[in-house]
Amino acid sequence: MKHTGTKIIETDRLILRPFRVEDAQAMYENWASDSEVTRFLTWPAHGSPEVTREILASWVAQYTENNYYHWAIVLKENGDQPIGSIGAVEQKEATEMVHIGYCIGRRWWRRGITSEALQALIRFFMEEVGVNRVEARHDSNNPNSGKVMEKCGMRQEGILRQADRNNQGICDSCMHAILAEDYFSPRV
Repeated sequence: MKHTGTKIIETDRLILRPFRVEDAQAMYENWASDSEVTRFLTWPAHGSPEVTREILASWVAQYTENNYYHWAIVLKENGDQPIGSIGAVEQKEATEMVHIGYCIGRRWWRRGITSEALQALIRFFMEEVGVNRVEARHDSNNPNSGKVMEKCGMRQEGILRQADRNNQGICDSCMHAILAEDYFSPRV
């Protein structure tokens, strides 16, 4: 893989950019403090903007590493305020794989924003970083997350029964992926 670090990525409606510590209040208010947003995630809703600020400080410190990938999702029509987060939560060099995780504030659900961000990352990781596999997972009780993955060309590969834990407890993990051969093959 040819690591580049977290670069600014622009789509029709979005700017995906590195986080800044100054994003703490927006992140806290827009998604991190919302227990409905974090319901199926592996981290709890933040109890205060200070918790968010500490987490952002740790993320910002990692941007010096060229294999660290974590973006703020910014909707252009909202100015520079982040409305969500997307990034590589796991990587395996041996298989040239990145595992993507994402979340977005409830006010922006069902508008295709997460799909647009995920599609941009798939393109980035395939074309610029040179990965062989982009994967993601979701709780089987959260099918909307799976619909985002499928809309972006990822295929469901199976369900790992009681193989994960999130804020609901032990849960099934639905695995999706797209391979380089799928991404680069001519679409019929």
